[in-house]
Amino acid sequence: MSLPRIAIDAMGGDHGVRVMIEGAALARRRHDRFKFLLVGDEERIKRALENHPNMRGASEILHAPEAVSGDEKPTQALRRARKTSMGLAIDAVKKGEAGAAVSGGNTGALMAMAKLSLRTMPGIDRPALAALMPTLGDTDMVMLDLGANTDCDARNLVQFAIMGAAYSRIATGLPEPRVALLNIGTEEIKGTDVLRVASEKLRAADQRLAMSFEGFVEADKINRGSVDVVVTDGFSGNIALKAVEGAARFVTDLLKSAFQSSLRSKVGFLVSRPATELLKHHLDPNNHNGAVFLGLNGVVVKSHGSANAKGVANAVAVTARLLEEDLIERISADLARGTEDKTTEDAA
Repeated sequence: MSLPRIAIDAMGGDHGVRVMIEGAALARRRHDRFKFLLVGDEERIKRALENHPNMRGASEILHAPEAVSGDEKPTQALRRARKTSMGLAIDAVKKGEAGAAVSGGNTGALMAMAKLSLRTMPGIDRPALAALMPTLGDTDMVMLDLGANTDCDARNLVQFAIMGAAYSRIATGLPEPRVALLNIGTEEIKGTDVLRVASEKLRAADQRLAMSFEGFVEADKINRGSVDVVVTDGFSGNIALKAVEGAARFVTDLLKSAFQSSLRSKVGFLVSRPATELLKHHLDPNNHNGAVFLGLNGVVVKSHGSANAKGVANAVAVTARLLEEDLIERISADLARGTEDKTTEDAA
């Protein structure tokens, strides 16, 4: 089965063209159905392709004279969208010249360009940024929003839950993902009015959707594997994500320091190396790379700016799966089943 080609913002990310092309090439070695539209400086892309012959017949280059910088304001990036690799990659999705876009560039600029160009799906007020995170369970967990919307109302959170569950079914294969709202406690009286209203709405819609609403979950439980989708606003979600990533780095650095502290510790490391390698693999963010902007009329995936080639390849694989499983159609169908009639929603 052939896939629509994927537009790669070759200039995005901390490492630029070399790693973006290397990551795409790695993804194609694993799945030779992938085809790419490589957007960026044509000469630099051609030089990078010289090291990856498997990409030449599967790629087309679209020259972009400019790139979005990491510290550029979204409003400034929007004004230059037609000249930048990020803007042209998204525009290719809008025009149907690519099925999806992948970028490791400025998150705020990517969100602004994608929302302006592709618009939100019917029934969705705001797109949300969702990502997979490791758990102690058998599958990864989907968390959203991770920074696209700092302030959300109950209606937004309900829409996020519906989109997150649809994404989870694709990413994990679970027929009815367990969904919970991030809160400061699990009791129904805890949290803000927005959270309590969102909880009531999700309980009412639970039977009509392919998901199981579990109520509230606290931040220290999100990686335990007790829920499959964690829903929150972008402000809290981004803080939670950075806290989890920081804790993971802390654990790995602490273990590294401990194992190097003495000869006995170094011997202990050799004995326990299989276990520590498994831990390292589980906590490596490159193995979970590829956050998705849910709710747009098109698939846009954000690769972590510091991702290596393995991480970029994983983001490409996530993108391809979303195309294969028709994410947008799934969300549309779930919205039709799970949203209340417009009169009731407006009254709420």
